[in-house]
Amino acid sequence: MVDNRYATALVIGSVLSLLATVYLSVAVGTQQWFQYSSKHVDKTGNGTSPRERLMADDWEEKNFSDLLLQRNGTLGLWWRCIQLPNPKMETFCVAFTLPQQFRAIPKAPGNGEPEEDLLRTYLWRCQFLLPLVSLALVFLSALVGFCACLCRSFTPTLGVGVLHFLAGLCSLGAVCCFRTSVHLLGPGAEGSVGWSFYLALISFPLQMMAGALFLWAARSHRKSYTRIAAYRIA
Repeated sequence: MVDNRYATALVIGSVLSLLATVYLSVAVGTQQWFQYSSKHVDKTGNGTSPRERLMADDWEEKNFSDLLLQRNGTLGLWWRCIQLPNPKMETFCVAFTLPQQFRAIPKAPGNGEPEEDLLRTYLWRCQFLLPLVSLALVFLSALVGFCACLCRSFTPTLGVGVLHFLAGLCSLGAVCCFRTSVHLLGPGAEGSVGWSFYLALISFPLQMMAGALFLWAARSHRKSYTRIAAYRIA
């Protein structure tokens, strides 16, 4: 038999976990992580050249960042978008391919075979890998919780709480890596973070609170069960 307090903690923790998963999933799939803004927006041309530059396979981070700034574009974990005047302003988005996500970022682009910038390269890779790891950990914790319900055991709830703590740290790490990566582009990266960024940021405390509730419920139930067992033995 589970005390009402522990059952309530499990329900609240599950709701917080579900909200965090939804927020993080939406953030990963949208392109509003960073909104570039420029006082001198290029509104000339028919947009053919910028479109081709954005779709180029041999892209370099600094080059498409300059293009996003010129066209007041937006940047996501898997998307890059620009504003094109065709004939009115419209948004054109291109997704990053998996090879592009794992591509090394050079220290000085355009100089033959420049030296790899390890810091920016691994920041870029972590910013899109950590949210996926976070979602995978939450999914794993759901499987553990489901198995605990089938086995009618409260002990695996400790593991569920630990997995949520790890997922929260991954979410926070992804946000920090993205913000640092944008900052390292230099003073030309003018703009502000968008709502997708804040959704990912909100998922961090939700996952941590869910983990804390799961751990509290598991530890408190275990202590209560131990006291009851000791009383029966006495």
